[in-house]
Amino acid sequence: MSGLPRQGDVPAHAGEHMVVCGDDGLARRLAVELREVYRQRVVLVVPVEHADERAADTGAPSNDTLSGAAVVPVRVVAAPAPTTAALLRAGVDRAAALALVYEDDETNLRAALAARRLSPGLRLVVRMYNRKLGQHLEELLDQGALAAVPGLDRAALDASTTVLSDADTAAPALVATAIADTNKVVQADGLLLRAAERPVPSRGQVPHPGLCTLALLSSTAAEPAGFEGSDAGGAPGPELLPDDRTVRGAAARGTVVLEAVRHEGPALPARRLARRGAPLGEVFSARLRWALAGIVAAVLALSVTSTVLTHADPLHATYLTLLDLFSINDPAVDESTTRQVLQLLSGLVGLALLPLLVAGALEALGTFRTAGALRRPPRGLSDHIVLLGLGKIGARVLARLRELDIPVVCVEQDPDARGIALARDLGVPVVLGDVTEDGVLDSARVHRAAALLALTSSDTTNLEATLAARSLKNDLRVALRLYDDDFATAVYRSLRSAHPGAITRSRSVSHLAAPAFAGAMMGRQILGAISVERKVLLFAALPVAGHPQLEDRTVAEAFRPGAWRVLALDTAAPTTRRPDLASSHQAGEKPQLLWDLHPGYVLRPQDRVVVATTRRGLAELLGDSPQPRPATP
Repeated sequence: MSGLPRQGDVPAHAGEHMVVCGDDGLARRLAVELREVYRQRVVLVVPVEHADERAADTGAPSNDTLSGAAVVPVRVVAAPAPTTAALLRAGVDRAAALALVYEDDETNLRAALAARRLSPGLRLVVRMYNRKLGQHLEELLDQGALAAVPGLDRAALDASTTVLSDADTAAPALVATAIADTNKVVQADGLLLRAAERPVPSRGQVPHPGLCTLALLSSTAAEPAGFEGSDAGGAPGPELLPDDRTVRGAAARGTVVLEAVRHEGPALPARRLARRGAPLGEVFSARLRWALAGIVAAVLALSVTSTVLTHADPLHATYLTLLDLFSINDPAVDESTTRQVLQLLSGLVGLALLPLLVAGALEALGTFRTAGALRRPPRGLSDHIVLLGLGKIGARVLARLRELDIPVVCVEQDPDARGIALARDLGVPVVLGDVTEDGVLDSARVHRAAALLALTSSDTTNLEATLAARSLKNDLRVALRLYDDDFATAVYRSLRSAHPGAITRSRSVSHLAAPAFAGAMMGRQILGAISVERKVLLFAALPVAGHPQLEDRTVAEAFRPGAWRVLALDTAAPTTRRPDLASSHQAGEKPQLLWDLHPGYVLRPQDRVVVATTRRGLAELLGDSPQPRPATP
């Protein structure tokens, strides 16, 4: 048990701990995240058969001491299911927040309703695969909290229940891995922001500052490897949120800057065939169009010849030619030889026209029938991302990639996978087949791709596809989804040794999703956290009202080096603001965050800002729980 006791009693003071209930790796990762990043006391409720394993996993000393703070132990409660008795043993009635992350939606639903009855003011974070059910559950639990606490303010109500999907929360990090080779990302207002580490610049080199400088690394020109934040022997660690003067005076140190994740390659061509109509070139093939043009030219030539040789009116000659063409004119028995020859020629042209009309009708029918079919990868496509697997995770990643206008080619074995319909609607090319078979990756143009995302539900399939792709392109950037951490470590080391010049990353969905769940447990104001060596920076959305450190101050005056820094301003009207800025804006909705803030802008009580802060700085901003004063008109 690694010295961590199972326990039935938790601290008696309300809000002193958080409870995590689950039956898979996400529960363990979430407990570790709360303990190591946010320094919370955690009670982990797991099935009996997993209790010893979870206690050992969460009780091991952390490699990341996070500024030297003492590691808070995780307490484990063994329970076969999150019943009312089990929740009471975990102290849910006295906890600050509860996360229900079982793989079964019904289990989470039942436990959430029971927990709301036990503690109406409890902050709930629920894992749900069914999005529609999750929305209804969130409304129901919020109504329950409002009924139990009639005076609950809107901000507290918005944060009382959060329904998340591990697929949705892991997708941004997977996208960032494919594009920018990092999982240190924060999602805000539809943007993906990453903490980019910049090495010590060479002489004469001026690195791009990004949106702002988040930290100065311990690495220097004399010690490129740095000290990784170790406090042993007085070695300097990273300096978080330095001011501009400090940054200018530390030209010999590496930096961490905040920048938006963007794709600089060519965008995937838009699908040319529309659902409500199609251009003539898409309906009829080029060969058929040339044949029809030849028929029209023959008809015009016959009409002109008839006009010249018979001295008939041009319109009358054209009319007779068309009648002869469709074989509805009387035979020219009693007419001149010239007229008879012209009638025979028109009949021959008409015989050629009939199969062309049939072919045109069949081509048009086939075109419209395949309008909703899957596209094939274009021949000249390059610098795209090959996405393997269109299941729950792959579908979310595909949607995020297309939101960023990144060219994608999908590979899926199951034609009924949930992401197939999405790919068809988005016009994304799909190769149906087993990625382990010869020729499938070739069809996806992997030899000209920029990155490979192997996100199938099978570790061996992802590994085999990665090795096959590397044989086609040695320097291909690869991110593969692996469930087993030990296996992922072994795979990463082997691939790094075999292909030292290529980028290989192994990602676990539970590892990527845990920060979002932890942030929701801390309150919706937390957008995410990014580690800087052995320290942590938090990103939060805070209302200015009630915080004297921000209110009625300029952006420059509100900046406290080493504690917090205002990054962006929410320009949306207070009545239309979304409670969670981490979510993407809706289609057609413009982003509301203004990142290029003037240092002289005065923060008003009605404003809401995004800040980068240390844990201590956030505690100072939120610790006093000030009451917001009314905004002046």
